[in-house]
Amino acid sequence: MASKRAAFAGLCLALGAPFSALAMDQVGVGPQYDTTHVYVAPDKVDVFAKSFLATFGGTSTKQVTTKATPTPSGTTSQLLQTPAGYVSLFGFTTPIPYPFGLERTGYLVTDMDKAVAAAKAAGADIIVAPFPDPIGRDAVIQWPGGVNMQLYWHTVAANYPPLQTVPENRVYVSPDRVGVFVEDFIAFSHGRIVSDDPKAPGVEIGRPNDTFHRIRLESIFGRMTVLVTDGHLPYPYGREITGYETTDLKDTLTKATASGAAVITGPYASDGREAAVVAFPGGYIAEIHAATK
Repeated sequence: MASKRAAFAGLCLALGAPFSALAMDQVGVGPQYDTTHVYVAPDKVDVFAKSFLATFGGTSTKQVTTKATPTPSGTTSQLLQTPAGYVSLFGFTTPIPYPFGLERTGYLVTDMDKAVAAAKAAGADIIVAPFPDPIGRDAVIQWPGGVNMQLYWHTVAANYPPLQTVPENRVYVSPDRVGVFVEDFIAFSHGRIVSDDPKAPGVEIGRPNDTFHRIRLESIFGRMTVLVTDGHLPYPYGREITGYETTDLKDTLTKATASGAAVITGPYASDGREAAVVAFPGGYIAEIHAATK
């Protein structure tokens, strides 16, 4: 079966138009507007925020109580803004309506209707149709392989400074779905493959005696590392959804543990970086890495 891009190029040729003339519009804004969604118990919100900000620096917006879903619910909400990446922090005071809590990231888009149309055209399912929130609109999409993401749009445009280091979205997919996932996400994001290693060191997924398939992508939405595995993953691999880059891993881990976080695996060296996996108060698990000197 021909790929979506090949079929699309064929349509352009049939219509006598260049491929770029009919290409989907870019709907992304920038990696500083893309947030990891973190859900913790209400009594852990403050301690998590304090630990995360102590680890990476930065500030938090004022905590508000809001309705963040299209069905009845209640949660505290705040944005943690650090030089290494942003976190949308939720502390639900009600049961969390499905499928919220399963989405890994929120991507700011220039136009919600165009973004939803572009996601559908690229192969995503719209699992939560666009709905209003107090400051804009949201939708939840799912890519082949079961990767959920939220799209959001603000009524008043945000203006955030560039990040010092861009975090990576860490996506675990099966060998059967990786091809279509990568193709579809690149079509949507207008991104590119940075590297494709079919025999990446297994130490990166807690299996030092094995190898696995690793793909790194970049787009206007930031960085993504696609980890292709058989699902035989020792804890905590597969639980971390974001990898944060820092200039000094040892110093960052010292700050993390001093503020209540725990290093649960690593540090280890691989692919020109040193990395560890950390559990923050409230249960949020993150990978942290730095380029080796």
